[in-house]
Amino acid sequence: METSIKWGIRAGLVLLLVMMVSCSVGTIQTGNVGVRTTIGTVSADEVLPGLYFKIPFLQHVDEYTAKETSANLENLTPKAKDNLSLKDLDVSVFYKVADQAVADLAIKYSGQSSRNDAGLWFPAFNLVSSLSRGSIYDQVARLDSLVMHTNREQIESGVRDALQKELNAADKGVFTITRVVVRSVVTDPSIEASIRAAVAAQKELEQIVIRNQIAVKKAEIKVAEARGVAEANRIINSTLTREYLQHELNGVLEEFAKKGGSSVIIPANMQTAPLINIPAPSK
Repeated sequence: METSIKWGIRAGLVLLLVMMVSCSVGTIQTGNVGVRTTIGTVSADEVLPGLYFKIPFLQHVDEYTAKETSANLENLTPKAKDNLSLKDLDVSVFYKVADQAVADLAIKYSGQSSRNDAGLWFPAFNLVSSLSRGSIYDQVARLDSLVMHTNREQIESGVRDALQKELNAADKGVFTITRVVVRSVVTDPSIEASIRAAVAAQKELEQIVIRNQIAVKKAEIKVAEARGVAEANRIINSTLTREYLQHELNGVLEEFAKKGGSSVIIPANMQTAPLINIPAPSK
């Protein structure tokens, strides 16, 4: 009986030792850092990727991502410059934080980080999301609702620049806004109808411009043709001198003289055309 008790105690001690060792070792994945908390006090030194040790029951290490993170803001209804609200606006803001600043962010912005179901923390996620929302509303307010759908790049660059400036003012060199993507812009149904009407009017205007350009080209072609004919007539008239015409007439008369059977009366002064009598053919 005593031997069984001793073996039970030993087994319990071994099990406790295994549990303590397993609880005192952990790993941080590449691209992430750890934040160590000891009895409620957060350390300002990050735990680097790889194995780490901790004091069981007194310390715990939270794993934070240092990779690019996206804050997805959906179902936004900001007002445009013309005071009309969008029906739906979806925007994704991508950002990174400096590895060496994660622990400081965890301390400075306690409660502003977010954790997913796998237990991975996203530093200052709620802070970036809140500031992003404000920047998006500010940028949308600069544009009329009728042109909102054609100015996605302007919204994206405006949000990125404004948000980066605001984050730099509070924590210079800590945050980097890598990109902003406007995923969806849905305006009010009445605005959509106005947009369609504006697009149709623009298309009609483009067709009118094209038809006018075609008409102008046709007119230019006709003018060019008329100028060509006039130039040709000028050249012909300049070459048909009295001497040239007399030369041509002499050649024709010579041909009649060779054939015979015809009578030609030539005016003495050559001021009028010769009279040519061509007898009817014999039956």
